[in-house]
This record gives sequence, structure tokens and C-alpha cells, in this order.
Amino acid sequence: MEKLTQGIVKLKWVIIVIVTGLTFFFGYQIKHLTINSDILSTLPDDDPTAILYKNIGAQYGGNEIGMIVLETDNVFKTSVLQHIKQITDSLRITAGVSTVTSLTNILDIRSSEWGIEIGKLVDEYDLPDEKSELDSLKEYVFSKDMYKGAIVSEDGTATVILFTLLTDADKQAAAEEIKAKVEVLDLPEIIYFGGLPFMLSDITDLILSDMIWLIPVVFVIIAFILLFSFRSVRGMLLPLLTAGITVVWTLGIMAISGYEITIITNFMPVILLALGSAYTIHVLNSINLNTLKDRKQALIKAMAYTMIPVFLASVTTAIGFVSFVFGAYLTMIKDFGICTSIGIIIALLLSVFFVPALISALSIYGKKVETEKPEKKEILSDIILHPLTKILFKYPKRILTVWGILLLLSIAGIFFIKTSVNITEYFKKDNPTRISEDVMQKKFGGSLPVFVEFEGDIQEPEVLKMMIKTENFMKEDPNIYSAQSVADLVEQMNDAMGEGIKIPDEKAKIEQLWFLLDGQDIMPQLVSDELDKGIIQSKFASIETDDINSFTNKMDKFSKENSNEICKIKFTGIPPTYVKLNDSLVKSQYSSLIIAIIMVLLIVGIIMRSFSQGVYATIPIIATVLVLLGFMGFTGISLDIATVLVGSIALGIGIDYSIHVISGFNTHLKENGNAEKAIEETIMTTGKAVIINVTSVAAGFLVLLFAQILPIQNFGLLIAISMFGSGFGALTLLPVMLILANKRNRITMK
Repeated sequence: MEKLTQGIVKLKWVIIVIVTGLTFFFGYQIKHLTINSDILSTLPDDDPTAILYKNIGAQYGGNEIGMIVLETDNVFKTSVLQHIKQITDSLRITAGVSTVTSLTNILDIRSSEWGIEIGKLVDEYDLPDEKSELDSLKEYVFSKDMYKGAIVSEDGTATVILFTLLTDADKQAAAEEIKAKVEVLDLPEIIYFGGLPFMLSDITDLILSDMIWLIPVVFVIIAFILLFSFRSVRGMLLPLLTAGITVVWTLGIMAISGYEITIITNFMPVILLALGSAYTIHVLNSINLNTLKDRKQALIKAMAYTMIPVFLASVTTAIGFVSFVFGAYLTMIKDFGICTSIGIIIALLLSVFFVPALISALSIYGKKVETEKPEKKEILSDIILHPLTKILFKYPKRILTVWGILLLLSIAGIFFIKTSVNITEYFKKDNPTRISEDVMQKKFGGSLPVFVEFEGDIQEPEVLKMMIKTENFMKEDPNIYSAQSVADLVEQMNDAMGEGIKIPDEKAKIEQLWFLLDGQDIMPQLVSDELDKGIIQSKFASIETDDINSFTNKMDKFSKENSNEICKIKFTGIPPTYVKLNDSLVKSQYSSLIIAIIMVLLIVGIIMRSFSQGVYATIPIIATVLVLLGFMGFTGISLDIATVLVGSIALGIGIDYSIHVISGFNTHLKENGNAEKAIEETIMTTGKAVIINVTSVAAGFLVLLFAQILPIQNFGLLIAISMFGSGFGALTLLPVMLILANKRNRITMK
């Protein structure tokens, strides 16, 4: 290690020039980064649920439904109808929009003196303007289930304009254009924008907003903590410079590699700012503690001392993130794991190459250590660490007991953890998007699209009757307010012919009725061109995970039990997709944790050449993760797309502190041969860097409490708690285990 450091010092200017050049290069690439807020697009391509959902979108003109609600005192006014028509016409000519359905263009089937009349509910070129006409329209709308509660609210105070986006459409651009077009009309009605297109557009805006202001705030907070801790400009600037360069390089590599900013990678810069400074903190602390008056030699000795623990800490941290590649379900979580682990390795390389090169080149070695003068009293050493050391040696068993009780309570709390994947719950309750979704749920049965596909001869009576049977089964669930399929249209036409609301028993009769439906705008949304597939379209109202799980399980069972050779039934949409995501969260949590624990245990044991020390280093962080999960259970923080990352990240980051303590213990043990003395010296020296590190990293993550997306807020809180927990475990639980092991064995530990 000393030879390596000497080589770094010798090539210092080469290293500085290379780092500077790469920083400008990667910084320029950042402008090519794009934002993708669509969680569903990150479903694996080979997942059956994802495949069916995407196929539905491609086959029937889109699967992402947007909703624009106009709320007023009475929908049935000429002025309101005119405004509905204005919006409808505007949406029709918007790029990416596949279909538009509203009160002014919806299909209507009724009987007349000439037989069946198929047309529009209202004449959009001659809207009703007489009170009698409006009252008649209102009465007719409320007499038909396909309109009441579906296109006009049951109280008559709101109406919805539905649209679908093409599968390959730029969803964010389309949503923004639609919202802009509607807002420029300056209509007197209250306007709400709901559905996935608008939610995803708003998430994109929130991601961009958070990145713009949270990153500088984190930067300033960490700078303040570093300045207070090291009491030097060097101690503040070098960790921040390393972290800043790490962020630039990582984002630049993402842009070059085609990775996107998602709701998960959104907070990656904050993570890298907090962690990127951590390794430099340990390097600087090691230099400050070196007593050589020749500060150049002090740099070389300090780097030789700290390189192994810093390398080991960064590798184990990277493992925490890499575990998502093998244990996660969503591709965006896997991408997050890859990109963040790359950032961690970059931070490591900068800390052990760039930082000593810069210190040597600029001769900023820090103050010489004046051994002849008494040291000034320090807060960390004299007020915190010294009393802590006395307590550890005096009450080791009591401390171990307290940890044991805490772990038992935490394990109990784990059983109360709930999951949440509903995008609506990611917004704060006062957010306009959340308010809009609440209105959608209250007035029109929510905005979560549900599709049931039927494969068979759609003109066969058995197939159409099965569609009706399925619709009736779906409506038994209180969260399904309405459903629509081509079978409904056939029933209405049959009723208009005077033969009742039912599916005809003869295929020939169905074909006759079908002839009248050909060419209607709604048909491509409900049946395939070859008439071998058809769908039921509906919406699910509840955003509660239990309701979504219950409905999905019932529909899956119904589909399997009623599928046959004549008609195969497949169920998809947002509810089953959410269930898939929900199940994946639990699996991802445990699989990534297990992978991370095993890999960390092996690597620490191999590098330290002691399996027992690998176990010692791992126990405090496993304890911290258990406490963290228990905290989630007792406080009601759900397991979602962000908090599912917490366990493995906490393990990967938090074990750094145990590694530094173990490494310091080994070094001091080698120097004096006394285990208890080595423990004491380790706490008094390494403990300082651990406390500074914990404080700066936790503070960086706590800034996420001000993020505008709720899962990110919870993520920041949990990681901050895990940092304090892992740091506390490294300075209490780990030393106590070493103390008790030493007393029990009565031998010098090696």
C-alpha cells in the first residue's frame, strides 16, 4: 500500500489532469439524460402480466386511460356541453391520442319508428339549448347504465372526458399538451386531470423539481457538517469535491449507456453526495491522526493504513446495490443498483487516487501534529467517545441485553409491514394530482384501467354470453362501477329490436346486428380486426392494496374456471399489474437482503482472512436492518418501490462502520498485542470518523424528507435511521462482542 501511495504521489499531476478531463467530458454528456416516470414500462419484457397488458394496448388502441373531469352545479346546460365539445375536439387532434369519448360524441343505440338507430347521444353540431331538450337528455342519460356513473356522475354535477394514448406515444408530451390546451380555454367549470398519463407527467415534473433543489441543499448541509467536524476548509472541500465529481461521472456514464432518470434513480445523486464523501472522510481522518511531522510521509503512511478498510467498505457498499440486479423484479430497480454501484466504485477510486494526488500537488497536508503540546478538549473524543469506552467495558452484558430486547421487539414489528404499489399514494394528500384521483374515485369509480380479454369467435353466442357473465361477476365487487364490451352493444341492439336485453341464441342474428355496428369508432377499442379477440373495459375504484389483491385473486380464479376451448379468458390491467409489483417487492426485499448478507460476509471474511471477523462485522448491521424493518412495521411505513431498497442499502452502507472498527482493532492489536487496549484505541480513533461519517450521510438523506414524492421521503428517513443504527451498532454492539469474546477466551485475538 505504501508503494502504491508513493506511485500516486509521483504521478499526482497526471491523475489530476485525467480526472479533470473526464469530469468535463462526463459533465457534457449529462444534457442527454432523459426522465422516465412510467413505472409500468419497467416491468420485465418476459413477464406474462406485462406482455398481456402491453398487447392489449397495441391491439385496442392503447391501454393508458386519461380522464378530464368537468365539475359544475349541473352538467346538463348548453354552455357545459359546448365546453365538453371544445375539449373533445381539441383532444382529437392531439398527437399520441388514440380515442376520445365524452358526452358529446359517445355512441348511442336506441329504437325508432324505422328500427334501430345507431348514432351519437347528442348532435355535436346542434347541441340542445332548450330546457325541455336538456331535461330530456338528462332523463335519458340516467336511464342507461352505460352513461350513468360512467360518463356523467350520479348526482349530475360532473362529467368525464376519457381518452387513450397510443402505445408508442410520448406520454409525457401528450399529457402536457392536453393540459395546456384545456387550461388555455379558461373554462368556468372546475377541471380535474386524472389517470396514468397525467400522474406520470406530474411525477416527471416532481422528479426534475426535486433534483434541481435537493442536490444543492444536501451539498450545503454536508459542507456545514464537515466544516464543523474537521474545522478546516480542506476537511470540507475535499470530501465535497470527491462527491461532486462522483455524481457528475455517474450521471454522464448513465447518459452514454442509455440509462434514464426514474422515480428511483432520481435520488441517486443525493445518495452519491452522501456516500461519495464518506471514503474521503476516513482518508482525511487517518491523515489527521498520523503523528509524523513530515506530512508527506504522514500522507503515505495514512493512505497505507486506510486503503484496505476503504476498499473493503466501498466493495461491500457496492454489493448492497448490486444485490438489486439479482434480487429485484423491476428493471428500474436493477438499473438503480447498477448505476449506484458504479458511482460507489468511482468514489472509491477518487478517494484513494485523486484525493492524495491533490493533497500532494497543492501541499494541503493539514497542520503538523504538535505532540509536545497538550491536546485541546474535543467534543467527539472527550465528551462522547471516552465516556462511551468506559461504559462499554463496565456494562458489556447489559448493553448486549438491551440490544437483544430491541431485536426481539423489531422482529415482532416485521410482521406488521404492509406493501403499497399504487402510484396515487405516492403523492401528498394536498397535491393536485392526488385530489384529482380522489375526485375520479368518488365520481366515476377511479382511474385504474381493468381489461378482460376473450379469445375465440367473438360473434359466437357462447362467447358474448361469457362476456356478459364476466361483467356481472366483476360488478359484484364494490370497486367496479361499470364495464363495457361489444356484448353490451349487441344486447342493446337486441333490445332496440324489441327482443329484450340479452344475447341472441343464433349466430346469424348476431351477424345481422353486427353489420350495423361495423364502422363505428368504438369497435376497434373492443374487438380485433379478425373478430377473434374482444375485451371488457372497466375501471377499479379503490387504491387500497387489500382491495386490489382481493379483486385480482377473484378474477384470476374466475378466468381459469371459465376458460374453455371455445373461449379463453385472460385478465389484465393495473390491478393485476400492481399485485405483481406487490409480490415482487416482498421477494425483492428478502432475496436482495440474503444475497447482500452472504456476499458481504464472504468478502469481509476473505479479505480479513478470518471468517469470525466477517461474522463480527456483519452482526451489527444485520441487527440494524432488523430494527429498521421493525420500525417500518410499527410506524406503518409501507414497503414500496423506494423503501424496498432500504434493507440492502442499509446493509451495504452500514457495514462500512463495522469494517473500519474491525480494521482499526486489528491494527492496534498488532501494535500492542492487547485486545482490550486495541478496542479502546479503536473507539477513540476510528470512532471519530464513524461519527462524522454517520452524521454527514444521515443528514444528506434526511434532506429527502422535503422531497415531493412520499416514497422518497420515507426512503430518506429510513436510510438516515439506519445510518445512526449501524454507526451505533459498530461503536457499541461490535466492541461489546469483542470484549466478551476476549474475556471468555482469555487469549489475545488475532
